[in-house]
Amino acid sequence: MGSAARVFRRFPDTLYSMDVRRLVSAAFLLPIFGVATIFAASAPVASRPVIVCYGDSITAGHGLAYGQAYPDFLEKKLDAEGYQYKVVNQGTSGATTKDALAGLPYLLRLHPSVVIVEFGGNDGLRGLPVAETRRNLDQLLTALEKAHVKVVFAGITLPPDYGPDYIQSFQQMFREVAARHRVAFVPMLYRNLIHVPGTIQSDGIHPTAKGSAMIADTLFPVLRPMLDSPPSSKERSNDGALRKNR
Repeated sequence: MGSAARVFRRFPDTLYSMDVRRLVSAAFLLPIFGVATIFAASAPVASRPVIVCYGDSITAGHGLAYGQAYPDFLEKKLDAEGYQYKVVNQGTSGATTKDALAGLPYLLRLHPSVVIVEFGGNDGLRGLPVAETRRNLDQLLTALEKAHVKVVFAGITLPPDYGPDYIQSFQQMFREVAARHRVAFVPMLYRNLIHVPGTIQSDGIHPTAKGSAMIADTLFPVLRPMLDSPPSSKERSNDGALRKNR
């Protein structure tokens, strides 16, 4: 692909804009040491219930300044709507579904109320068998179900160089896993970023701060039915007064 490498392609369910050459190289060149951060979770000391955003570089905020990843915007949105939740970013650049399984014990130490699962993109970019990715995601969602954790499951697609058969089976895999586990499902995390200028970084892969905010907006209506109702304005006022008097 020459200078016009960034193009829009149509797939059965979605559109996306990506630089194919950079996508492939990024799958292998994202910092390998970053995977180790999956194991670095420690239980937060907070009275608010926890929402964990568990994923790869999209969740981690690769290439963004601190506070500009989608979990940060999601917490701001929850706060603005009056919801009393703590959002924890457990994203790791370069992580695969196998890494997600390895990090499960540490994830569960956070005692999450909800987990937003965003894995699989790096599996696809590395050309791993779809059956292997499906098996790992099945195990991940089963473990979360057994722990009585609510799940929002996010899908992704691949660049056209991977061929229509692999792409179709890859996208179908997300739908089948979501249906099997009956979890809340966002088929394409980037669906609202399409054709919106300034939402993807120059690498053609990762969202900008603007794109991250839009991802939070995409997830919020799917997440909201799982949450406890926000306290009334009077309750919030009383709670603020109590804290001020402490």
